[in-house]
Amino acid sequence: MIDRQFAINLSRGLDVLRAFTPTDQLLGNRELCEKTSLPKATVSRLTYTLEKLGYLARVERLQKYRLAPGVLMLGYPMLAGMDIRHLARPHMEKLATKTRWTVNLGMLGRLEVIYVDALRLDRGNFLKPDIGSSRPLLTTSIGRALIFASGDLEQKSILNRLKVANPTQHRRDIQIFHRDQEFYEKNGYCLSRGDWESDVYAVAVPLRVGSNDDPLVALNCTMSGSKPTQLEISKKVLPFLLEAKRNIERDGGTAFLNRG
Repeated sequence: MIDRQFAINLSRGLDVLRAFTPTDQLLGNRELCEKTSLPKATVSRLTYTLEKLGYLARVERLQKYRLAPGVLMLGYPMLAGMDIRHLARPHMEKLATKTRWTVNLGMLGRLEVIYVDALRLDRGNFLKPDIGSSRPLLTTSIGRALIFASGDLEQKSILNRLKVANPTQHRRDIQIFHRDQEFYEKNGYCLSRGDWESDVYAVAVPLRVGSNDDPLVALNCTMSGSKPTQLEISKKVLPFLLEAKRNIERDGGTAFLNRG
């Protein structure tokens, strides 16, 4: 069915911007064609327009583009307006200090988790999580926490979109999801012991802050390069993570009441 409200040109322009990643910071039109599956003429028009608008910068010497500061201007109003980031920050700092693990605050993106804040005290973390970085939903503890905290209809919608986007990946990852679902229902948190990357261990909880209209947020602790046992995680990390959850939700509830 054709969606007449869907702006195809806008969608294609955003696809071009999303093609840039930390490992692909410089891309030419040909590479963008390959990554977006868009025709050469379309990509050429889009990169020209995005450069004129300040979202891409052209590197003449290499005949390639990189993201320009205009992209940051799009995200800043959202980050500045997210009360949860300001509420959670002191508790994240305390959590990171006590555990010496990296601590992240994430929310649902289109088909992934988007980090909206990060404290990287695990200096061996080769993935270098930061604001704006993304993680898969089904194979990470923070992604699963966000899905489990969603309502039944939203959860079904998320899983269906993931299945349509990549059926093969979905068949593989859904097994991990169902395994952790039983664990979450019993223990109230999600655990990943190398589910996504073999050297990355993580534990996560959803945060229930604000009204039903506010986006879902989850908090995690991650460690890379070592493989702590589940017992070590439950003793050295989990109590502090749950404490941070309680404190953030308490402060968030107070702030929401004051705002109302």
